Amino acid sequence: MSTLPAPRTSDIARDLAIRGFRLMETWDDAEASAIIAPNYTNEEAAVEPPAARVPGISGYRATHEWLHAAYADLHWTLHKFVAEGDWVVTHASMSGRQVGPFVTYTPDGEVLAEFPATGRTFAVTQTHWYRIADGQLVHHHANRDDMGQAMQLGWLGSGQAG
Repeated sequence: MSTLPAPRTSDIARDLAIRGFRLMETWDDAEASAIIAPNYTNEEAAVEPPAARVPGISGYRATHEWLHAAYADLHWTLHKFVAEGDWVVTHASMSGRQVGPFVTYTPDGEVLAEFPATGRTFAVTQTHWYRIADGQLVHHHANRDDMGQAMQLGWLGSGQAG
């Protein structure tokens, strides 16, 4: 009788990244407790509401709530993964439809800009970097096509209808 090999670290990291994206789409408290470390930090939270800047599950959930207040049908299509050491990088496309205002914030938590709902759809590429420790997500950084999203949603110039 043969035994199955232990999962590779890169497979575990890939699985955690996938679960993180799915959690951002559809919130689940049990899943959040399983995959988000108490000290989880999100480098992108600087323009998000102050509640999203706190570490751990509450900050992650605040980011979820902030995005879902502006966008319906929010989804990430995951294209490629690269894992090395305690990092996993995902090339993805984020898509949705703007149904509420999208609000950005200053470092001191004041509203910087508010983009009224347009009802338009968008799909933009992103690269997300996650650091993994003890089987949980502990750090996040992203590179996003914010300009492409702004154009598609009509926030700048003459965006295309979705």
